[in-house]
Parts: sequence; structure tokens; C-alpha cells
Amino acid sequence: MDESLAALLSAVGLTPRGDLQALSGGDIAAVFRLATDQGEVVVKHDDPERLAGEADGLRALHEAGSGLVVPEVLAEGEGWLVMEALEVALRRRHDEAALGEGLRRQHAVTGEAHGWPRDNACGRTPQPNAQLVDGRAFQRERRLQPLAEACQARGLMDQRLRARVEAIAHGLEAWLPDAPASLLHGDLWSGNVLFTPRGPAVIDPAVYRHYPEVDLAMLTLFGAPGEAFLEAYWNGSAPADWPRRETLFQLYPLLNHLLLFGSSYHNAVLRVVATLEGYQD
Repeated sequence: MDESLAALLSAVGLTPRGDLQALSGGDIAAVFRLATDQGEVVVKHDDPERLAGEADGLRALHEAGSGLVVPEVLAEGEGWLVMEALEVALRRRHDEAALGEGLRRQHAVTGEAHGWPRDNACGRTPQPNAQLVDGRAFQRERRLQPLAEACQARGLMDQRLRARVEAIAHGLEAWLPDAPASLLHGDLWSGNVLFTPRGPAVIDPAVYRHYPEVDLAMLTLFGAPGEAFLEAYWNGSAPADWPRRETLFQLYPLLNHLLLFGSSYHNAVLRVVATLEGYQD
């Protein structure tokens, strides 16, 4: 075992039993399960700053008291993150409703500014979170513009498409009201939702504060939450322009996937841009 990991485990009173067992799905970080005298833990090995951002997000979600299960951070440092291991169970009938209710409670935790006290990462992409009071400005200056610029710089987007994204970003004040900044998971696709004997759980966050529909849009883009989830989340208060907001907040993750995985996401970005332009006609 790596000496720095062994020292980290020892410092928090965890005694390993056996070797690290690699887990599937570690596309960004190396992920392992480890048996210890105190029970099983999950261990990640990655860039120290990226792991520090994840640990910070896990603590924030845990402190929100939403009722969602969040892995406890046991130790972090030297490029290692040690977390509570969650037991995965078969999904029960009421789990999607519980997920919706928990996410609604999480989003009820708000702050005065959009963003977060520290930057973090969404996948391998650095995520700037310098705070802004206006949510439209944050979406424009911290999300859409940096990603469009990065995609063009890598030859994944031409100047015309970038200009169309910029026009959408500069037109937000015309239709999107400002709103209190909700605590977001920030990378809430279906792979980051688990169902455990204790209830629905969320993992691998990229936390910041922004419009609550950001999490919903990610979940509907890369997953298919059922009607029970949406009914429990909205609780009769879905905004009339939810379809437009859903499309807007799917643009950032699609731009990120274009940046990370290449031209296979180009057409999806085009479709979302065209749909948003259609709302302006």
C-alpha cells in the first residue's frame, strides 16, 4: 500500500485488512474499496485539488440535512480521499419520491450569491465558482462563456456556433428572473445517484450555489427520473417556463461533454442552441 495512504488511514484510526480492490467507473479518478477493522471504505486517488473540492462538496451536502444519504468523509490529503462505503440496494417503489423530496430540501438551503467559496471540477474540467450576486451573470460568466471559449480553442466549435452560445448567454436577463442561490450537487446525473437501505444517496458532487433547475436538468439529460420524482420535487410548484429552463441548463453539461469527449456531442449542442433560439422568436 502507498505510504501516504497508509499514514492517512493510521491518522484516523483505520486499520486495513487486505489490499485495495479496484472499482469500475473510475473514469476520472482511481477508485478502490478497502476492508478495514472498522468496516469497508471507498478510497479515491486523484489530483489533490480536485479531491479537496469533492470532499468540501460532500461535507456541504451532508451538513444541509436534506435527508439524502451522503458518504461521510473520513480522511483527505496527499492525493487521497477516504469515504464511508455505501451499501447499494434494489430500488424500492417510494425511492424516487424520496429522492425528489430530499433534493427539494437540499435546494431550500440558499445563499446570497451564486457560486462557491472555492473552485472545483466537473469531471476533469476545472469549474470556476467565483461568486456573483446575479444568477444570470454567473451562468454567463462562469459557465457558458468559459466552456464555449474552451471548446473553440480546441477546435470543437467554430466561431459562428460560439457566437450563438454567447448571444444566448447575453440574453438571459430578458426572460430568466434572478433567484436565490440554491445549494446544488452540481453533477447530478443518474450515475451519481445510488439507492441504499437507508434511502437515496448522492455521490461525486461538484457543489456550488445557483438555480435549482441546474440539478434537475442534468438528471433529465443523463438519466430518466420518473413521474414520482418530479411530482415529489415540484410539489405543485413547477415554474411555467420549466421546459425552457431545462434546455438552458442542459447547455453547460453538453458543452462540458463536448470538451471532454469530443465531436460526438457537437450535434447535441447544436440542437439545444437551436431550441433556445426558438424560444426567442
